Amino acid sequence: MTSKGGKLRDVPLPDPVADALKAHMKLFPPVEITLPWMRAGGPPVTKRLLFTGPLGGHVWRTSLNEDHWKPALAKVGVIPTAKSREHAAAREHGMHALRHFYASVLLDAGESIKAVSEYLGHSDPGLTLKVYAHLMPSSRDRARQALGRALRPDDSPH
Repeated sequence: MTSKGGKLRDVPLPDPVADALKAHMKLFPPVEITLPWMRAGGPPVTKRLLFTGPLGGHVWRTSLNEDHWKPALAKVGVIPTAKSREHAAAREHGMHALRHFYASVLLDAGESIKAVSEYLGHSDPGLTLKVYAHLMPSSRDRARQALGRALRPDDSPH
């Protein structure tokens, strides 16, 4: 994956997502498109797009958020139904919210802050910790259990 800063990084892809993408690509094969990279007038780069816009080009983030994502959230009651373009600029309900969901699921599962930082493309794990510390599960129980396992091997009486 390439970030907005132009750095390449690998992120774990869960099997259900890989399966869904494979099924999608059978029905809608990826489309090669050449665009300026990272900025208008940037060097042209050819990429294989898994999803395309109505005219076959790339999907604009703003139109995906405003025309599809946020109306879907409103339809299922996650956010209130917008009055005209009320939620258009609300970043917290846009695709960026998936980034926070991703981080919170990983942290809740016990993934290290260093790994989550790398997956998110943060150059400093301290930033990740500052932004997501409130999502981290309490370590008190985990610490107690880890020490208990270390001090009482499985084969000893309890």
